[in-house]
Amino acid sequence: MFTRVYRVQIKPALRAEFEPLFRTVARASVETAPGCVQVILGEATPQAPDEYAMISVWESRAALADFAGPDWSVPHIPDGMERFVETCWLHHY
Repeated sequence: MFTRVYRVQIKPALRAEFEPLFRTVARASVETAPGCVQVILGEATPQAPDEYAMISVWESRAALADFAGPDWSVPHIPDGMERFVETCWLHHY
């Protein structure tokens, strides 16, 4: 198993538009990928109102590479979602 942790800080003015797309478009882009075992969303809190997380678990590093491309250390952001991103971080375990 291989775990991918994606954290994103969004532009505050776009929060209302971002949240439903994060729960649907962004989540579906990952959880429907072959080899994805599980997706967990972390939503904003009062302490970090503009930060969200997506934790995905993969069968293997190869399955993750098939999804994210040969340089899977780069965030995979669905088309149209990049406009919400202020900054983001990506970690693998």
